[in-house]
Amino acid sequence: MTITAVELGLYALGLAVLFLTPGPVWLAMTARALSGGFHAAWPLALGVVVGDVVWPLLAVLGVTWLVSVFSGFLVFLKWVATAFFLGMGFMILKNADKSISADSRLTRPGAWAGFVAGVAVILGNPKAILFYMGMLPGFFDLRTLTVADIVAICALSAAIPLLGNLVVAASVGQIRKLLASPEAVRRTNIIAGSLLILVGLIIPFT
Repeated sequence: MTITAVELGLYALGLAVLFLTPGPVWLAMTARALSGGFHAAWPLALGVVVGDVVWPLLAVLGVTWLVSVFSGFLVFLKWVATAFFLGMGFMILKNADKSISADSRLTRPGAWAGFVAGVAVILGNPKAILFYMGMLPGFFDLRTLTVADIVAICALSAAIPLLGNLVVAASVGQIRKLLASPEAVRRTNIIAGSLLILVGLIIPFT
């Protein structure tokens, strides 16, 4: 592997902070867990994993090709990643008081329905690959990635959200209270937004 433990650690931190921002998937996990317990919620988490592997893989391959064609493009993307984290952090802070809306497609009963819904919601968002294309160059030098590096990146991209979603499903009572409290959502968003800004400020020095 060419990437270091520090690079992987910073990337994992970025993924974890992004996950901590409450959103529709949190609500869907909570709704499924409330209706059928952990058994009903974990298929949705597995479905989301599919996209969490596919999108970063496509992003790595796409950015690597772009870098091979346009010299200096990787440096540009590093600053794009910095701007992305700073921008998202400030937007979360700006909208910290806003409520979260759920997607009813994610709450249909049944294990297979949950899995398919998870796959659909993550693969049905073309912005995801743009997100990874803008984010990954901020953490890694994509010109030197080996197969082992790519496997490690995709594994982290899947493992962090999966672990978080499973924790949400298992802690449905506490998560439900958090989502029902505007002040708790606001506090969580402020913490997540501040951490995103911190990650954005660190990226230029890595």
